[in-house]
Amino acid sequence: LYRPLLPKTEQQQLMCDQHEEEKINIYCLTCETPTCSMCKVFGAHKDCDVAPLPDIYKRQKTELSDAIAILVAGNDGTQALISQMEDICRTVKENGHRQMQYISDKFDEIYAILEERKRELIETVGREQDQKLGHVRSLIRRHGDHLEISIKLVETAIQSMEEPQIAVFLQNAKEVFKKITDTAKASNIERTEAGYESMAHFIINTEDVADMLRSINFQTGEDGEDSDDEAPEDLTPSPGQTGESGRRL
Repeated sequence: LYRPLLPKTEQQQLMCDQHEEEKINIYCLTCETPTCSMCKVFGAHKDCDVAPLPDIYKRQKTELSDAIAILVAGNDGTQALISQMEDICRTVKENGHRQMQYISDKFDEIYAILEERKRELIETVGREQDQKLGHVRSLIRRHGDHLEISIKLVETAIQSMEEPQIAVFLQNAKEVFKKITDTAKASNIERTEAGYESMAHFIINTEDVADMLRSINFQTGEDGEDSDDEAPEDLTPSPGQTGESGRRL
């Protein structure tokens, strides 16, 4: 058995537990423990291989120093890797935000095209609606004017029927007959054709476009290379350099 190593000022007094008068001065290689000469000659380590304590001290101190250097180097490498991963995280977030904005802009362009086309088609329907309304209202005015003339003619004809004098009646009847004939002919003025009021011919088929919009996806391979769209470039660090920090690994 041995006592723990003490600072250099106290190492000279380190004594063996089994032989209190003997100093710890050798190292048992078999048991890997410091001991004294008496333990080697007569004690528990008499069949073991031993070496001078200072030699083992120097060797193990060198080995420990080398191990510490290796561990420190490993720690430096690990810290560098962590820094690289942190830079990659930042770059991934930046690239992700750039691509999200790019996609948002592309869909905004589609929305703008759809809104513009919707406005144009609605205006087309509105123009034909106004045209038809204008035409029908013009016919209404013409028929109204004809009806007003016809009503007045009826009143005139009734008054003519009440004429008591035969000669006067016959004299006026010719003119009334002529007006009735002319008015009857004028009653065949323009009419709207059947189904004129329908607007059902303004039909659009959006199924194909809807299917195409639903199939919008990211382009890969050669399709992506042939695209005219200019997607934002990734902020990819050059080899051996991390993202924004510029630290060399």
